[in-house]
Amino acid sequence: MVLLWGASWPAGRVMALAMPPLSASAWRFTIAAVLLLAWMRFSAGAWPRYTRRQWAGLAAAGAVGVAAYSVLFMMALQRVEASRASVVVTINPVFTTLLAAWWFKERFNALVAAGLALAVLGAATVMTHGAPWKLLAGEVGLGEWLLLGCVATWTSYSLMGRRLMTGIDALAATAVTATVGCVLLWVAALAVEGRAAVWASVTELTPTGWAALLYMAIGAVVLAYAWFYRGIAALGAGVASSYISLVPVVGVASSVLLLGEPLSASLLTGGAMALAGVVLANRARRG
Repeated sequence: MVLLWGASWPAGRVMALAMPPLSASAWRFTIAAVLLLAWMRFSAGAWPRYTRRQWAGLAAAGAVGVAAYSVLFMMALQRVEASRASVVVTINPVFTTLLAAWWFKERFNALVAAGLALAVLGAATVMTHGAPWKLLAGEVGLGEWLLLGCVATWTSYSLMGRRLMTGIDALAATAVTATVGCVLLWVAALAVEGRAAVWASVTELTPTGWAALLYMAIGAVVLAYAWFYRGIAALGAGVASSYISLVPVVGVASSVLLLGEPLSASLLTGGAMALAGVVLANRARRG
């Protein structure tokens, strides 16, 4: 699971440079949604029935956590190296933890705060090539702002899951939100990029681009999901979730090895700080 999600960063970079962002996202989640729906139907034996509140939660999560996140992700990777992007997005749990402590009264103490602050400083160091004070002055590029948009949408998605999707099993939630996001992405792609561009995005795709697209749909969504929840069943939620901290490590390593991206001092330093901060916050919250 860690390898699949970590390698999704260089694969996403290849895909983002080969296809328009809306078309890329629409095709990716078409493949993923079909497979997830088939899996859900096979596992459950019947289509699920939900309340209006649950359907509303699934629709909102699909719009924010799938459609909006995927477009921001693609647009960011058109502009920012995959290695740097994988580190910046490690701060997703930072803002999720802060807001969960405020809204849901989850555990929060000085060690958690220190870990979150260290993670944010590390991500800022990576974003600004070693000059984190530039973030306060707004002196960062569009790609970095798009990555912060990814953080905002994923944080919202995580909190929506707790508030609006109670009583829905994980596979169904993933399948339905992927389907909702897929429909919205197709509407946006056809309206903004046009039918010809959407079709050309796959008919003119190179073998490398196809490999990236299939990997992002099957590897980074369907298989990673399956292995993550199998890990929860075998190891427990706390242990399985802790492995997510290793995703940026794999993201940086795979981006350097597969794409030849530079391994700068600011990337190493900021990445180490972000990883240490997330690990510290997670341990302090559980302990």
